[in-house]
Amino acid sequence: MKCNCTNCMKILAAILSRLLYTLHGGVMILLTVVITQNFFYYTLFIGIALLFIEMIVTLKMTKYGEWKWFSPMVFIYLCSVIPCIFVMELQNLEVRMNITNVTHPECTENDYTEYSKMVQGMEEMTILALILGRWLMPRGKMSRDQLAQLLLIYLALGADMLDILELMKEPSVKTSKAITVVGLCLFTWAVMQFTLVLTQTFPVSSPDKEDEERFYSSSEIKNCMRSLCCTSEVWNVIIMVGMQDGPFLIYRLYLVTMEGVFNDSMTFFICKNILSVIIQIYRIIVFLCDENHNRKKFKQSHMNLE
Repeated sequence: MKCNCTNCMKILAAILSRLLYTLHGGVMILLTVVITQNFFYYTLFIGIALLFIEMIVTLKMTKYGEWKWFSPMVFIYLCSVIPCIFVMELQNLEVRMNITNVTHPECTENDYTEYSKMVQGMEEMTILALILGRWLMPRGKMSRDQLAQLLLIYLALGADMLDILELMKEPSVKTSKAITVVGLCLFTWAVMQFTLVLTQTFPVSSPDKEDEERFYSSSEIKNCMRSLCCTSEVWNVIIMVGMQDGPFLIYRLYLVTMEGVFNDSMTFFICKNILSVIIQIYRIIVFLCDENHNRKKFKQSHMNLE
């Protein structure tokens, strides 16, 4: 009876999360078609339809209703939504350029303000949909506390991502196509973190003696490589620095130093990116030091027993 109830909850969570993505993705696609008057973008509904095919495959092939490291559901959803954001932001760029073009004033400031607020609202809803979708979808092997921590991390990541999109509209760079395209690419690269289930920290259970002996009996090089490359802690750091804090820091520093862009939140987010990189590197150092300490401790105890 308990097993049947668990299965029903897993199926319900899978359906609700995909319905949320379907609703938001559908609105984004329809809005893109209305703005561009290009019916080709209706083809993006193929990705929305694939969500339910993916749901059937996932529920059939996995025990907990979710894949271990990668979420195909979020990836398919983003493949439908990200093109819409690109199109709307490039359309927004065109509106800004038309306003500044005094010879062809095709758009007024009021038109731009209204359109810009609508695009910003849809981008904010995208981040909220990703967070709510993660909350609704099956938890897999995560505990409720781990899920809560992951959602808080997603909220912090989302605020940073949205600020990158706002930087493209600063007065000194608002008509630069290169700055806009780079900003959109960085946003896309960063938002792909939501497809990975590595931005959380799983508690590491202490291995038994047999596992410890099997691990520490290898050479020092093999142990070091395993400690460095094959743990969720290290991959977590690589993803956070490589997909968001590192690229965002470089982008912001370029805008400040080369383009003269500076607003009230720039100092905070630059400091936030710098501190995040330093803290993530510190985490790796602490982790490797703990691993080395545990290795030496085990060898010492093993020698004493002999």
